[in-house]
Amino acid sequence: MKKLPFILLFTSFHLFAQEIEHIDPPFWWTEMPTEELQIMLHGEEIGDLEPSLEYAGVSLESIEKLPNRNYLVLNLKIAKQTKPGTFKIALKNGKSTQLAIDYELKSRTLDSNRNMGFDASDVIYLLMPDRFANGDPSNDTIEGMFEAADRSNPNGRHGGDIKGVLDNLDYIKDLGMTAVWLTPTFENDMKPSYGAYHGYAATDLYKVDRRFGSNEEFKAFVEKCHGMDMKVIMDMIHNHVGDQHWWMKDLPSDDWFHDIEEYGTTNFRGEVQSDPYASQYDLDKLQKGWFVAEMPDLNQRNPILAKYLIQNSIWWIEYSGVDGIRMDTYVYPYKDYLADWVSEVMTSYPNFNIVGEAWVEKVGHEAYWQEDMEGQDDGYDSQLPSVTDFQIMFALDQALTEDFGWKNGLSKLYYAISQDRLYSDPMKNVVFIDNHDTERFFTKMGEDPDLFKMGYAYLMTIRGIPQVYYGIELMLANDPVSGDGRKRADMIGGWPEDKRSVFTREGRTKKENEAFDYVKKLTNWRKGAEAIHKGKLTHFIPENNTYVYFRHTEDEAVMVVMNQNEKEVEMNRDRFAEILNDYKKGLNVGDGSTIDVTTNFKVGPKQTAIFELKK
Repeated sequence: MKKLPFILLFTSFHLFAQEIEHIDPPFWWTEMPTEELQIMLHGEEIGDLEPSLEYAGVSLESIEKLPNRNYLVLNLKIAKQTKPGTFKIALKNGKSTQLAIDYELKSRTLDSNRNMGFDASDVIYLLMPDRFANGDPSNDTIEGMFEAADRSNPNGRHGGDIKGVLDNLDYIKDLGMTAVWLTPTFENDMKPSYGAYHGYAATDLYKVDRRFGSNEEFKAFVEKCHGMDMKVIMDMIHNHVGDQHWWMKDLPSDDWFHDIEEYGTTNFRGEVQSDPYASQYDLDKLQKGWFVAEMPDLNQRNPILAKYLIQNSIWWIEYSGVDGIRMDTYVYPYKDYLADWVSEVMTSYPNFNIVGEAWVEKVGHEAYWQEDMEGQDDGYDSQLPSVTDFQIMFALDQALTEDFGWKNGLSKLYYAISQDRLYSDPMKNVVFIDNHDTERFFTKMGEDPDLFKMGYAYLMTIRGIPQVYYGIELMLANDPVSGDGRKRADMIGGWPEDKRSVFTREGRTKKENEAFDYVKKLTNWRKGAEAIHKGKLTHFIPENNTYVYFRHTEDEAVMVVMNQNEKEVEMNRDRFAEILNDYKKGLNVGDGSTIDVTTNFKVGPKQTAIFELKK
């Protein structure tokens, strides 16, 4: 009996000599839009301890103990007048303090050029950091991380990083881009057998992957973009994480993830969410099935996890100053959670914007996910400002490659856009002709430069917020390899060992310079085209393999003529008199030539001609 105190003392020492392994979020700010703060602590058996703190303006409102004793969740309130500083969180065993954690409250940065949002006046340049440029070869391989860089593997890491993007921001700006979207930069410390160079299998949501750089480098990247009048869109994923996430090594609770043994992998049918006749089986399969076997599916109906994810978004917005979020796999999680997430983010940052990836098959399914959809009768309001407009991409692919006919060819564009009444605001749709998950546009067009130019001109003039995929300015085609790596080739010249550089005119081929000049001219022209940013759309039913539409405000108008014929066509101006009667001439944006729009006019073969109308 006399040895018992010694045994207890030894056990106590052994238990509490362990350090806290994770504190999420790692710090916070004063004067935030919300006074609530949830802190997750993770360390060996800290759930057995009782926390306390003393700091003016900060109160510990409640404590939540998870089934796993290695977790402790603190719910704090940070009063509006709280001063920045550091306070201690004491973790006690009875009256004895076993651990004391320093927690910092920083002062907010309230510059007006942060969190600006994005809209139809922008053109978004989407790039994959691993495949764009390797600015720091020293971080290609990090000791202790699973995967090293190997450019010989098209589906593995190649070594691109944030510094590589920073080094080439002048190139992006020169193209006319006003916003940059990076695929996720979160830590993705996944095994090489999976290949998580793309960033969509996060293993720590509060850290930039060290092979890309650091949190500080990401923040510096955002600040540099802002200094060059470019915005930054951050890619996030709340549907899943990677199977090497630290949660998977020490599960907070049994309901943190959905059970793959019960639900398997998802059915990839996002349409189920808006289907009034959907079976519960199909709905469960969509929402609870894992995206792939290496991506555990998050259960956002666990309230602690839901709060964690929402707060993580707010932390990155506040920390980095990003202007928008693109949320991956938007149609897979619980839709009530998504509406709550959007609401909290947009309430906190009213000038912000969010686009959700809604990869679905029909316009009605797409429109379901945009806020306040007219005529929606299931009572759901997503509150989401923007959706990815896959319908435009699908229609353009068909329009430029199908046989002609009154139901085919350019009519596909007409049928898609004529359903815009289903969207609450189609001008907020993010439109694109390819991205990191699709075949490259030049490949889809059979590597036909004329069709490529027709499609890019359409993208620059149709309603919505255009997004272009890195390399499109070079008419980059798919690589002749298998796997997703075929769509994600390196930018030649982004690596020290490359023999030429597409980032310079001298390093580009004649074909690449032709594409670059075309993309640069149209994109930069669009920056000043008010009728494209804010104008109404009036279009005319396609006839004889031509499609004519106008973008117009009270003060200016742009006429777009798509001619898919192999020969020049004459356009009957009387058909378009309701717009053209106010104008006399049309300045061709492409070649600077002028046409008389008071009479019939001609448009050359296989082109999308853009005319600024003049009175």
